[in-house]
Amino acid sequence: MTLPPLLDDAIVLRAHVDDWRAAVREAGRALVRSGSTRSEYADRMIAVIEEFGAYVVIAPGLALAHARPGPDVLHEGLSVVTLDEPVPFGHPHNDPVHVVVGLAVSNAEEHVASVARLANAFNDSGIVGRIANAESADEVRALLGFDRAAGA
Repeated sequence: MTLPPLLDDAIVLRAHVDDWRAAVREAGRALVRSGSTRSEYADRMIAVIEEFGAYVVIAPGLALAHARPGPDVLHEGLSVVTLDEPVPFGHPHNDPVHVVVGLAVSNAEEHVASVARLANAFNDSGIVGRIANAESADEVRALLGFDRAAGA
């Protein structure tokens, strides 16, 4: 299984946010712009973190914001937001976050496969820093191993 396309509309570079909620909302807006979700999905991503904590901060500087499949997910989608200033999510080891990846899936099988595929992309310990400093959407896609138009 491949990841969904990573469209220009789903990539935000150097976003200014005041806190982790605003960072997740930015990732949610990017998912909406890509046509993957409705705006309510961002609220659900935030609710997951409020309920379960900062487990979404999966590596130093990297958060994988997501929620369960639901009616606000129109189709599988992916967004990437880099932050002009990192923000804490409350993770004891991996804060502060420089890059937020938003993930929307329409079923549990997609969720497991997409998380595994993303984990492979982030195996390189320097990748988060390179994405955080990316100058273009094309550079973000290249760092993550995406084609320009297709998915992975």
